[in-house]
Amino acid sequence: MAGGAAAARWHAQAAEPIARIQGEVRLIGSPPPEIPVDLTNFPECRAIAPNPLTTRHYIVGAEGALANVFVHVADGLPPGGRTPPSEPVLLDQRRCGFHPYVLGVHAGQTIRIRNSEPYLETVHALPKINREFNIAQPVTGMVNEVRFDHPEVLIKVKCEIHPWEFAFIGVVDHPFFAVTDSQGRFALPPGLPPGRYRLAATHPKAGAHSIDVTLAPGETKSVRFDFKPHTAPSSPA
Repeated sequence: MAGGAAAARWHAQAAEPIARIQGEVRLIGSPPPEIPVDLTNFPECRAIAPNPLTTRHYIVGAEGALANVFVHVADGLPPGGRTPPSEPVLLDQRRCGFHPYVLGVHAGQTIRIRNSEPYLETVHALPKINREFNIAQPVTGMVNEVRFDHPEVLIKVKCEIHPWEFAFIGVVDHPFFAVTDSQGRFALPPGLPPGRYRLAATHPKAGAHSIDVTLAPGETKSVRFDFKPHTAPSSPA
C-alpha cells in the first residue's frame, strides 16, 4: 500500500542518494473504552462475529503504541512524477467489519472492494472533495473497483446496513505514505529526495499532527508523533 514501486520510479529521476523517513506513533493517556456492538437485530452477523464485537476506535499496544495512523508527506515534494501505481489495493468486508480499518492509496489508484461475508453488505464513501458513492454487494465474493481522483485525508466509508462498520481512506498524490502497525511503527517507502518536508499523521479519532523534517542525502530520519485521546463522548462512528 505504501507505493514502493511508485517511489522507486520517482527516485529514478533524482541523482542524490536515497533518503527515507520512519518512526512511531504513541498515545499519551488512556483511550476511552470501546463500545460493545449489540447484534440482537443482526442474526446474520452473530455466527461469524468476533466475541465480543466492539468498535475499533483506538488500537493501542504496549507503551501506548497507536495503530491505524495515516502518515504522509504533506508538503515539500517536487512537482511531477505522480503517476498512480497500476496494482490495486484491497478493502475487504469480513468478520463483521472493514479490513483494513485505515487504508492509504495514491490518487487515481484502483481500490478493489470485496464482500467476503455470506450476506448483503453496502459500501458508502463520504468524501468532501472526491465523488461520493454507495454500492450494494449482495453476493459473497462480489468485487467493485473504485478510484478517488483527488487528495483527501481521511475519507470515511461505512456500511448502511451494519452501523458499526467503518473504514477510513487516506488519499494523496504521491507514493510517500504509510499506516502504523500494531506496534505504532511506520516507514515511508524509500526514494525521497533530500530536502525539507512537512510530515502529517492523522488518526480517525485522535485528530492530526504535523512536523517538519529535513533530510540530508542518504539519511534515514526517525521521528515520533504523540497523540492524546479525544475526550468527547464516543459513538460507533
